[in-house]
Amino acid sequence: MNSIGKDTRLRHLVKATTWRIIGTIDTVLLSWFITGDGLIGLKIGVAEVVTKMLLYYIHERLWFKLNIGPDGITWDSKKRHLLKTITWRVLGSSDTMVLSWIISGNPFTGLKIGAAELVTKMILYYLHERVWYRMDFGLPSRNNETTV
Repeated sequence: MNSIGKDTRLRHLVKATTWRIIGTIDTVLLSWFITGDGLIGLKIGVAEVVTKMLLYYIHERLWFKLNIGPDGITWDSKKRHLLKTITWRVLGSSDTMVLSWIISGNPFTGLKIGAAELVTKMILYYLHERVWYRMDFGLPSRNNETTV
């Protein structure tokens, strides 16, 4: 494996970790608010850590390899980040709904938590994407570019 592949994998691992911290805090707070039970909120948040880290890493790797746009040309970053946000949110909210249902024992609780996080997580995820887009960490080709 070349150094770029190793570096981007590290970037995606760190990016997945930072997102999971933000996402878990949001899930715990939303779950607590919706169920009125902090322990259920904590259980849902902790359960998500494992499933979401794996799903997020796979999602990142797929998007890294994907050229999307007219004629296979990658779209500008804002359009790409918006589409990436939507695809992640569908995957992530589905996971949250199932976990919330299993942990709370109530399918409607799962739906409520999943629906609420559609809004909060899309905003947080888009902002997270924009911050990481501006960072060179793990991107040796961008790190080595010089501006004239």
